[in-house]
Amino acid sequence: MSKLILITGGARSGKSSYAETIASKAGTDVLYIATALPIDTEMKERITKHREHRPSQWQTVEAYRDIDKVISKNFPGKSAVLLDCITVMLNNLFFDSGMNWDTADHRMIATFEEESRKEFQKLITCASQLDIPVILVTNELGMGLIPENRLSRIFTDIHGRTNQLLAAAAQEVYLCISGIPLQIK
Repeated sequence: MSKLILITGGARSGKSSYAETIASKAGTDVLYIATALPIDTEMKERITKHREHRPSQWQTVEAYRDIDKVISKNFPGKSAVLLDCITVMLNNLFFDSGMNWDTADHRMIATFEEESRKEFQKLITCASQLDIPVILVTNELGMGLIPENRLSRIFTDIHGRTNQLLAAAAQEVYLCISGIPLQIK
């Protein structure tokens, strides 16, 4: 039986490092799913740093859609799956939708959220069928001020509910603060 592990926290809180530590303890044959797209120079630099930090024997797959299919295709022989990160994955789905978020009404937003929820539910179902740990990294966005613009508020709300869905399904949840992981579930 798989163990779904969710690691959350703020920016630069040590989430990814802790996730990599957990994955390394499971074994050396890790499937690493990277959800970031190299859309600008800053993101390219972040991706490069993450690549340099990972062990070379880990298999990296860059994807943010149909993660259940990516895992099913690549997990045989793996000791763990690590997906980094849910926030970037949701962000990519958010902008791939092509929706004008400035003019989107409640019904359109709800439809998008339901579609993205299905994507994450497929991931949860897939993880539950594996016999290896599945480690998900996400950001905790709702601990600060309410964003001043509508786009950010919509994203923060959907992201928060996505984190709740994943945390409810996870057997373990950790909150990283200043490089210190605290088990909260």
